[in-house]
Amino acid sequence: MAETCDKMIKGIRKLKPYLAMVSLQFGYAGMYIITMVSFKHGMSHWVLSVYRHIVATIFMAPFALVLERKIRPKMTLPIFLRLAVLGFLEPVLDQNLYNLGMKNTSTTFASATVNILPAITFIMAIIFRLETVNFRKIHSVAKVVGTVVTVSGAMVMTLYKGPALQIIKGHAGSQHESGSTEPSEQNWVIGTVMLISSCCGWASFFILQSFTLKMYPAELSMTAWICFLGIFEGGIATFIFERDMSVWSLGFDSRLLACVYSGIVCSGMAYYIQGVVTRERGPVFVTSFSPLCMIITAALGSLVLAEQTHLGSIIGAIIIVCGLYTVVWGKSKDSVNTIEATQSEGQELPIKDGTRTGSDIFESIEVNVPKVGGKNNGKP
Repeated sequence: MAETCDKMIKGIRKLKPYLAMVSLQFGYAGMYIITMVSFKHGMSHWVLSVYRHIVATIFMAPFALVLERKIRPKMTLPIFLRLAVLGFLEPVLDQNLYNLGMKNTSTTFASATVNILPAITFIMAIIFRLETVNFRKIHSVAKVVGTVVTVSGAMVMTLYKGPALQIIKGHAGSQHESGSTEPSEQNWVIGTVMLISSCCGWASFFILQSFTLKMYPAELSMTAWICFLGIFEGGIATFIFERDMSVWSLGFDSRLLACVYSGIVCSGMAYYIQGVVTRERGPVFVTSFSPLCMIITAALGSLVLAEQTHLGSIIGAIIIVCGLYTVVWGKSKDSVNTIEATQSEGQELPIKDGTRTGSDIFESIEVNVPKVGGKNNGKP
């Protein structure tokens, strides 16, 4: 009986990082819909980014101050500069480019474009030696082939729009004429370029976050710092691009809801959870769940916003998903091979030292992550 319970506990612990990332995709899907509604009510995406991180800072700072007061590393100039860059890459660059791209296309197309994020992250991880490729092994070849297929799917979505389809007929669909809310071809291309650029910024955020966590292994404090610095950097950008001070006003409507929801769920909680899982599983694992968000957003976009899905988006999304899960399969084989190699050498899978961090909430993740030669998954 004790052995059975132990196996069940280990199984639940093994599922935790997966459940955490799947939950985040539902959170992101809700954010895409809410923010698009707020844009239709006159919300500025620059202002949304600032307010979003004000909410996130207020929400996360108390947890960081209390839970990590004894183990928080000393702040140094190199760490601060890295945090400042992180505060620019995600809160300012990625979010504003993404929102601009979404306004010029649609929520469904934008969430589908994010599926190239794992491929971009994988390429950058190879460049920075966070991932390795051995062409003599099938799973390593699968990672490369999957990346190429994923990028090809993104190109299909960009270059081929195709006829409009409405997969789920919402009640609001009759209230919109077919051409009234559809962006022009030129705006669609510009929006696509912005979305791809947004994914590049987001991938850079994950890569730099992975390196910064080795110098500053306090996920809650890092999250609070990123959100705090993002307020000032986003505020400077807003004052440059938004000269009308009236854009800062909010009411008790979708604009306020967008700020609160995205700040708590998609900045505060998301940065923290992504930091924990990135530290244990790597940035490629974190970005491998985006197709689920696309499916949820497509359904919600058709129901709530009466958006039309184009044939090119569907074809490109299918190609992207096939390529993406080819990469995920190769990545999973990497983990299995690393564990088997460690066990064959008669080594135990060590846990971290006695220092407790904010990631202790997800301490079960550590059971499944081998550390060979003092390095995580054989990575530097």
